[in-house]
Amino acid sequence: MRNDTVLVTGGAGYIGSHAVLALLDAGWRVVVVDNLITGFNWAVDSRATLVVANIDDADAVRGAIRTHGVTAVMHFAGSVVVPESVSDPLKYYRNNTAASRSLIESVVAEGVRHFIFSSTAATYGIPEQVPIREDSPKAPINPYGMSKLMTEIMLKDVAAAHPLNYCALRYFNVAGADPQGRSGQSTAGATHLIKVAVEAATGKRSHVSVFGTDFATPDGTGVRDYIHVSDLAAAHVDALDLLIARPDESHTLNCGYGRGFSVLEVLDAVDRETNVTIERKLEGRRAGDPDALVADNSAILAALPWRPKHADLNGIVRDALAWERKLAEMGR
Repeated sequence: MRNDTVLVTGGAGYIGSHAVLALLDAGWRVVVVDNLITGFNWAVDSRATLVVANIDDADAVRGAIRTHGVTAVMHFAGSVVVPESVSDPLKYYRNNTAASRSLIESVVAEGVRHFIFSSTAATYGIPEQVPIREDSPKAPINPYGMSKLMTEIMLKDVAAAHPLNYCALRYFNVAGADPQGRSGQSTAGATHLIKVAVEAATGKRSHVSVFGTDFATPDGTGVRDYIHVSDLAAAHVDALDLLIARPDESHTLNCGYGRGFSVLEVLDAVDRETNVTIERKLEGRRAGDPDALVADNSAILAALPWRPKHADLNGIVRDALAWERKLAEMGR
């Protein structure tokens, strides 16, 4: 067990809970700050300490940092539903941008040196070319992407003025669940395709809507780069090691496999795993959906020792299905 403690915001949520597992498995001490509005206390591993608080509650955050000897922060807390960000932008600028500003201020005031930020490929908007490099233009097309980009800019400016380094990890499409069945995506009403598909496959939904069949892709449906949540969590641990080893450097890195799958390919993979055909309802495109979003992941492969262990669509679907069945057994 290391003596250092990592504070994980949003550690009771989907990605955050997997990062908590990865940190604990690597020997870190962990304290989670989560308001449990969308997270679940049962999703936090018992080896971690849970503080139920908002991240903009400076007294609670600074108290946790001091009490637990926190030396690094992984920041996952925030709102993540893209269509909701369009209808309620102020919620996203409050929860994702203003609250992050408060958190960063607490981190700087308490002398924490390392910060890992959960960012998104939504910062790119409609890409000019695919695969997408980190230096591609940032032109978010919704408040969710903009709220995350604003936080990236804050971190860059703060790191230039204070003894803090950071790594912003831009996620592509996160999916799957812990292969050991310890956590998974549990939020009701999720909009992620693989989550929606396995809900349909296990009887929680009647069908899956396919939004758009006229994209410039081989089968006409949108192509996305799906990354297993456990691989993503492992990247955070490796990024933390890099920040500690090189305290004068900060990084912004794509998190994806560099390979895309279409909506129909994903649904076919779910059908193969269940031997049941999901009903598909073909609908029109959603506004702003690009043809393809695929990461150029050469930068993360060069910067970190991280190598994907779960880069297999069938395996991602299998783990997601196993978690969906476990949720049903748990009555959730």
